Parts: sequence; structure tokens; C-alpha cells
Amino acid sequence: MSLSLFIARRIYRESDGGKQVSRPAVLIAMAGIAIGLAVMIIAVAVVIGFKSEVRNKVIGFGSHIQITNLDAVSSYETHPIVVGDSMMSALAGYPEISHVQRFSTKPGMIKTDDAFQGMVLKGVGPEFDPRFLQEYLVEGEIPVFSDSVSSNRVLISKSLATKMKLKLGDKIYTYYIQDDVRARRLTIAGIYQTNFSEYDNLFLLTDLSLVNRLNGWQPEQVTGGELQLKDYDKLEDTTYEIAIDTDNRKDEYGGTYYVRSIEQLNPQIFAWLDLLDLNVWVILFLMIGVAGFTMISGLLIIIIERTNMIGILKALGATNFTIRKTFLWFAVFLIGKGMLWGNVIGLAFCILQSRFGIFKLDPETYYVDTVPVSFNIILFLLINIGTLLAAVLMLIGPSYLITKINPANSMRYE
Repeated sequence: MSLSLFIARRIYRESDGGKQVSRPAVLIAMAGIAIGLAVMIIAVAVVIGFKSEVRNKVIGFGSHIQITNLDAVSSYETHPIVVGDSMMSALAGYPEISHVQRFSTKPGMIKTDDAFQGMVLKGVGPEFDPRFLQEYLVEGEIPVFSDSVSSNRVLISKSLATKMKLKLGDKIYTYYIQDDVRARRLTIAGIYQTNFSEYDNLFLLTDLSLVNRLNGWQPEQVTGGELQLKDYDKLEDTTYEIAIDTDNRKDEYGGTYYVRSIEQLNPQIFAWLDLLDLNVWVILFLMIGVAGFTMISGLLIIIIERTNMIGILKALGATNFTIRKTFLWFAVFLIGKGMLWGNVIGLAFCILQSRFGIFKLDPETYYVDTVPVSFNIILFLLINIGTLLAAVLMLIGPSYLITKINPANSMRYE
């Protein structure tokens, strides 16, 4: 064991027992590190959890990639494209695609005795993946959807059901305007709640065949296809690859295929989520600054208190570099203990919040009803390593105060 490390451990033990070292200075230094690290862990966990929660809800309603009619982009009308078995097989053949499903939409209106509400009826086929809605189902069941017959059963959101004073099993009248007004009576088979108001207040889910008949389309025509990916990180590359093969091709009825990712379909939501990263960086820099400042203050106080010891070490032949290393090692011990408490506080918050949802949010504003947290072990390690390195580097400058201490004067220092 080197001399500097041995002396540092000795000073650290004395500081732990309150001997000859300012206990308040040590506590302030460790508290600064602990609070700073805890805030960084919580901030990163909350932002990652929030982004993941919102992104998963957007993808749950619209999948990662959509193929629709190019004419539908610049029109309020729904324009169909042909998505047959051969095309679905071809799309499913891409390495990054995990699932392909069709959908059709029809704008309409729900009317009850007391109120009316605009909505979009979304039809899906038997290949529909129900896992997302199953997670948020609060009442009833998800019907087995069909592309050949209609059960006239729908899924409706809890917010829409509450607004229209509807409950499970109620029959609702829906109206659709084309050349004339068409009506359909549907039965509520299930009620879901995602707290994603932009979708909850808009979509009703039913059979693909019903929506296609309302639109007057051929059986193979649909509003579009939805593609789910195995890895979200491959979204941009996969979208580009499929677009090269599909964009601007025409189907047998003259419809033009157009490929867009979920980020292109919802640019405002994803731009908002990207802004959260900037907030995290601001918090990280501020907390590292606070932690570094408290460590610098604590180290300077301890150096001043140990001036007599520094003079003795210099008189015995110790170099400035060796003594500086001694106090930097001592700072590392304090930083390590502070980081230990910071990790305990941060992880305890994450565990308690994920299990009990202690802190609530307004779902109308934030799309979630509790503060979401997501723990990433790699980011957790990077935060710890970054905090340690930043704190030690910030102490190198103040440690030069040791070189200004004169042995002859310091040994008489009281």
C-alpha cells in the first residue's frame, strides 16, 4: 500500500470518528454527493420511464410503421390501398418486422339521448395483435375481430364511455356521413383505459369487414397496413428500406403506397419527448456542479485543518505530489460513501414508485396517471462512473493549495 493511500485511510477513519477533522465539513461533502447522485438517478429513471410509456402507447395504437395511400396525406377523406395476403407475406419477410396487420378507418359520430361525440371507427382483422389493449382493458373482453363478417361489437375507451354515460353491454348508435347518412347499432364488448387522451377520446375498435362495408370498398382494400418491429432502434433504417421497395407503387385500383414511421406520423409528440433529454442534461450538469462545489468546500476546510500535518510530512521529505495524492484519495473515500447513500436513496425511490405509484400525475396533461420510472443498469453505472470522475477532476485544482504551505510556518500552525 502506497504512503499516500495509507495516510488517506487514516484521515478517513479519524473523520469517521470525529477526531481532528471537521465533522460538518465531511458531512456536507458527502451529503452534496449523495443528494446530487440521487437526483441524477431519479431524473434519468423518470425521463426514461416517461418516454418509454408515452412512446409505447403511441406505438400501441399505430404500430412502428404504417403503409397508407399517398392521397390520404393531403386529404381529410379516407383513401384505400390493396393489402392482400401476398403483400402481407412480403412485408413479414423483412428481418426486423415482427408482425403485420391491416386496418381501416371511418369517421363518424356517437349519439345518445343526452349527448353526441365525434369519433373514428377503426376496423381490424383476425391478425390483430391484442396484447397492447389487453394490458389496459378494465372491463369486458377483446372480441375476435373478422374481415369477412361483422359482430357489431366494439371496444371503447373509459373516458369516452364516461363522457357519453355508457357502460359495458350498452348498445350505441353511430352515424356516418357520405352521400347520405348511414347508421349502425353497436354493442360495447369491452372498455379500455390508456390515459392517452388523443386516442382514447377518438377511436372505437371493431371488425374490419364492418368498416370496409361502410366505406364501400372491395374486400382486399383497407386504409393501410401496420408493421411492428423487433427493435425500435432499427425504426429509421427499416422504414427507409421498406419505403425504397414500396413507395409510389400503385395497386390494381390506382392507389399509391406511402410508407411512414410512427415518428413521422406524430412529429409533435416525439419532438416533445426529445426535449426531455435536454432537461436531463441540464439536471446532470447542475447536480454534478453542486456535488463538486460541496466537495471542494469540504476538501479546502480539511486541508486547512491538517496544515500542521502537511508541514510535518514536507519536513520528513514528502513531496507536494504525494501529499496532494493523499488528500485526493481521502476525497475518493468521501465521494464513495456519499455515492453509496445516493444510490440507496435513488434506487429506493425508483422501487417504491414503480411498485406503489406514490407520486401521481394528471393523465389529461401527461398521458400517464403516476410518475413512471425505468431502471437502466448501463445508464446507472455510467452516472456513477461519471460522478466519481467529475468530482475527482474538480478537486485537482483546489489540491494545489498544498503546494503553498510552508513547512516552517505550518508546524507552528494552530
